[in-house]
Amino acid sequence: MNQTSAATGHPKGLSVLFATEMWERFNFYGMRALLSLFLAEALLMGKSEASIIYGGFLGLCYLTPMLGGYVSDKFLGNRNCILIGGTAMGIGQLLLFFSGSLFTENLSLATNIMWLALLAIILGNGFFKPNISSMVGSLYPQEQKNKLDSAFTIFYLGINIGATLGQFICPFFGDVESNGTRDLTSFKWGFLAAAIAMFIGTITFWILKNKYVVTPDGQPIGGRPKKSDTPDNESDQAKFTNTSIFISLALMVVVTYFFHVLLGGPGVSPIKAWLYPFIFASGISLGFLILSDKTITKIERDRIWVLYVVCFFVMFFWGAFEQAGSSLTFIADNQTDTRILGWTMPPSMVQNFNGLFVVIFAIPFSAFWIWMNKRKIEPISPVKQAWGLMLIAIGYWIIATQVKGLGITGQVGVIWLIVLYLLHTWGELCLSPIGLSLVAKLAPKRFASLLMGVWFLGNAGGYVLTGILGALLPPTTEAYVKMEQENISLKNILDGEKSPTGAELYTLAKNKISATVDYEKGLEHNLDFEKIFKAGDSVLSVQQLAVVESEKIITVSYPKFVGFTLRNLYDFFMLFVVLCGIAGIVLYAISPILKRMMHGVR
Repeated sequence: MNQTSAATGHPKGLSVLFATEMWERFNFYGMRALLSLFLAEALLMGKSEASIIYGGFLGLCYLTPMLGGYVSDKFLGNRNCILIGGTAMGIGQLLLFFSGSLFTENLSLATNIMWLALLAIILGNGFFKPNISSMVGSLYPQEQKNKLDSAFTIFYLGINIGATLGQFICPFFGDVESNGTRDLTSFKWGFLAAAIAMFIGTITFWILKNKYVVTPDGQPIGGRPKKSDTPDNESDQAKFTNTSIFISLALMVVVTYFFHVLLGGPGVSPIKAWLYPFIFASGISLGFLILSDKTITKIERDRIWVLYVVCFFVMFFWGAFEQAGSSLTFIADNQTDTRILGWTMPPSMVQNFNGLFVVIFAIPFSAFWIWMNKRKIEPISPVKQAWGLMLIAIGYWIIATQVKGLGITGQVGVIWLIVLYLLHTWGELCLSPIGLSLVAKLAPKRFASLLMGVWFLGNAGGYVLTGILGALLPPTTEAYVKMEQENISLKNILDGEKSPTGAELYTLAKNKISATVDYEKGLEHNLDFEKIFKAGDSVLSVQQLAVVESEKIITVSYPKFVGFTLRNLYDFFMLFVVLCGIAGIVLYAISPILKRMMHGVR
């Protein structure tokens, strides 16, 4: 029987899924903490290429849940996909261990093994992630769906405990210094720790699934679709026509090309030029395909539209939230006083306050939703998510007020970044676990895992937005200092008080400081800047530098967003205040419409 824990009021199966997800996130985030360094230094790929590979890897990890969700809903079921995905990720980590063991002897073989490892992890994550999330919703019969927000908040706690442990333990073993330099041979031990964690999680699920991951009457949850009993009059299988499949594929091609034209251009990496557009196009075309299913009822169609609308707004949240790993870390490094009680905190550690706050506040938030529900004052899910957007906007507004007038070399106290992460964590707890719960509530059973994959595409779209918005960060302290060392007054150039020479333009572009390079125009003048920068060749003739200056092949300016110039950190942070604030207000305003389209689901 699926006994209920007296301590939490939730099925014991939630504890099994909690533990399984915790170990999986340990594995994923632990590996992620080491991957870029391993690629750049051990496999000699350099920081630029390692960053491109890392971005593509993360984007694909949030694209493949569509595949895993489809295979689960159509053929294998949640249980089998979780076991396949967990095993594949464990094997991928072992392959990284072997790559980290071989690179000193055979760099080419180690690199090839690394590609196989990343492929295994990408596919494994695609099978694992949507299916374990949808199984949480399956634990609760229809009369207990009011507990889902609380359940997913507890589940989300497992995600963050695992991530926090992984980001500490894997680097502890895998990023070791010897005589003041990084011991590159230590990476393999971090990957091995990640592999062990993944196998622990997979074996735990395999052993306990039949005992606890069951319905109240003891029936297994997440079996093959043909063996699943479907309640009410809901159809067992989706029915897509050949025409709808063809149109969806054509739509994917057209939308991919549209976003490629929008985001691509000379010098833009293939990741941004093609992979990002493909992610957007996949979500749009998949949305069309699901809605073309002939078995969908009007109520189901309305509920699916609610998910799509919420996914759109969620992208703004993640686009702002995930600045933690990019622009906020750069600011912590360059314009933040990280001293706490006499101890100087490493800048990369500041973002860990997010995981710590999730661990502290997840259970109180879960209890808060239950308290509101019992008093019949609990808002519907889109309202909670609007709160999440408003909280992240408030967090950025607070830090914006602190950096206003900071100047080029001023520093903000680390306490303000901690306050920002506190508010962002509260926003995350209002939005992310609530979103997982919303999918479980609204998705037709035959689309449960597939629509969970669509939900994660919203995350992927947010990561795309993270990269686009993060690139708008104005120059921070180290950029001005670095240019002063080159006898270049960056501020005077950016403010238009001095016209830069060809040599100055080239120096700024080579150091990737506020410079835009027209690669096509450069080729017209026999200047292949892609090759020049990659080779590190800093010698251009006086005539070539004059051409760079006169033809405006390289231009320097503050970043701009839809016509607004971002001159400093205040402008940069206010961009997120406006975007997330407007998104939150609009989502809140349309929540009555969404409530009607949810047809009784809260």
